[in-house]
Amino acid sequence: MQPSIITALTRQCEKQPDALALIGESHTLTYQDLGRAIEQVGALLSTFPAKKLGLALDNSPLWAVLDLAGLATGKVIIPLPFFFSAEQIAHSLTDAGISCILTDQPDLYQTILAASGIETTATFTHVISGQEITEIRLGNIPTRELPAGTVKVTYTSGTTGHPKGVCLGSDALYSVAISLLAATRGNISDNHVNVLPLSTLLENLAGVYVPLLAGAACHLLPLAAVGLSGSSGLDVQKMLGVLIKYHATTTILTPQLLHAAVAAIEAGHPKPAQLRFCAIGGASVSERLLLRAEKLGIPVFEGYGLSECASVVSLNTETCRRIGSVGKPLPHISLKFNEDGEILVAGATLLGYTGCEPVPEFWPTGDIGHLDDDGFLHLSGRKKNIFITSFGRNVSPEWVERELTLHPAIAQAAVFGEARPWNVAVIVPRGDASAVDQAIAEANHVLPDYAQVKNWLPAKAPFLPQNGQLTANGRLKREAIWAQYQTAIEQLYYNND
Repeated sequence: MQPSIITALTRQCEKQPDALALIGESHTLTYQDLGRAIEQVGALLSTFPAKKLGLALDNSPLWAVLDLAGLATGKVIIPLPFFFSAEQIAHSLTDAGISCILTDQPDLYQTILAASGIETTATFTHVISGQEITEIRLGNIPTRELPAGTVKVTYTSGTTGHPKGVCLGSDALYSVAISLLAATRGNISDNHVNVLPLSTLLENLAGVYVPLLAGAACHLLPLAAVGLSGSSGLDVQKMLGVLIKYHATTTILTPQLLHAAVAAIEAGHPKPAQLRFCAIGGASVSERLLLRAEKLGIPVFEGYGLSECASVVSLNTETCRRIGSVGKPLPHISLKFNEDGEILVAGATLLGYTGCEPVPEFWPTGDIGHLDDDGFLHLSGRKKNIFITSFGRNVSPEWVERELTLHPAIAQAAVFGEARPWNVAVIVPRGDASAVDQAIAEANHVLPDYAQVKNWLPAKAPFLPQNGQLTANGRLKREAIWAQYQTAIEQLYYNND
């Protein structure tokens, strides 16, 4: 039998039946309980006529049980993020051919379905592990073929309004999980506390599969309980309090969450004392922010990955770390580089998108980077985002934006300068906008002249997934931001030429 998440987890359940596996707000499962729940829920799922199941639940042990039971019974699990717009959810349903949704928020989904013209043919209520969920069967969803071997479809919001369905196989998920298990030195003493939504592939794989394969305890609390609300709301004191309360040894944060945690701890909030591995992913991280975290004794390890490569490609570790890099490629990964520096990845890549288009052996990531002499991977920016100034200088806007947002006066920044003599930033101030000029001056001090920001304008609103200006994992949707601010940016150049 080919190794898989389920076969490895089954062995773990037999090895330590009485150890805690999943800990929720009101329900706890030992490894023996988990094994039984996967069997029982798998038997239930096998009675469903639908092959593809949309999973739309808040973080909880049940989310993990449904996901694992789907893997065990050959169902295709398709997480549906609550941070998606109604239009994006409707697109995902039809794009993947999802004819059944499992949700703990049926009223919300019934509203979305009705507004989208998607028919509901039947609804059923199930009580699993003490939690009630609703099965919604859909009627007018077109049939959609997926690449052979697909067990999970993860939707990546990308750069347009329509998310893309990345189809992944069992081998890819297992390869990444085993590599991460070794890289993070996961063990039975770990307490992993989930902060990110389980509908994101990174948390699903690294925050559930990896701790369970290690025999660790996995704390799956509702997002509100860990301080998250909506797509960008954060109560950092609540988040840090949960990490402390549950003696977190491992967790995963985005750069924005890390920034908030560092600022709170610098201001006097206690830090999670047991934390030994805090993985940082989703978007690039300023080197200075990592150094601030290190000074506070927060064990942060930046990594790099993308959905098309089943999440993580490279990662800094406790024994092999270089700040300023995104770590060394994981053991299952092979890298090549195009002439322009684009990173090409083989090993645990996607089977295809939902449209079944053929994919190359080495996946073109769209990211520019290089390996240093010691084998650490360094990122320069997105290939398509790099612009060339009128002086012929190449500028990666992510680089400039990292320096800008490191200052507490700037919450978000989007930098533009294609074919211009100097660069402009659209800035979302944090608090009083009067401090932005000084923040830009400090960033410019560490940037070469061609990358410096010479002028800026305030954003009308924060960049958010809801207004189409931010992806779910925190990357700017530059085309959308440019479309809204193009006239004002061009006026700045006109007034200052």
